[in-house]
Amino acid sequence: MCDFRIVDQLQKIDEDIKRGQLKYHSKRVLVSKEFTFDAAHHLHEYDGKCKNLHGHTYRVIFGLSGFVDARGLMIDFGDIKDIWKTEIELYLDHRYLNETLPPMNTTAENMVVWIYEQMANALANRKHLYDGARVEFVRLYETPTSYAVARREWMKIE
Repeated sequence: MCDFRIVDQLQKIDEDIKRGQLKYHSKRVLVSKEFTFDAAHHLHEYDGKCKNLHGHTYRVIFGLSGFVDARGLMIDFGDIKDIWKTEIELYLDHRYLNETLPPMNTTAENMVVWIYEQMANALANRKHLYDGARVEFVRLYETPTSYAVARREWMKIE
């Protein structure tokens, strides 16, 4: 038997909890959000089947860290989605990557660094909104079992 109940009264700000209690700690925390996109590409100087035009359903996972604000939020997940949609995805989703990305061989290894740089630049442009927000890692899956990673400690930009 499941003991299910509806709360008697929703907690109210400034009555049941004070605004100063919303921020529970001052520790750095990491939040993560993932997205998928479909794209076509081909590889140069490659002698396998990927030298031909083909496509993937890519999956990208961001790990962002920073300090929480007075509400207890480091960054709103919706803000991460907005950055993805308006500054990164438009170059990737349903695109021919060899055409829309800067000149590069469109390997997962090259692409993950480009994606990392785009997110890092977006956070830097919004540094007044988030306390110490930075990209800790980006993981780009080309297939369900194959991925490349860019980590903060390996990058020269903050």
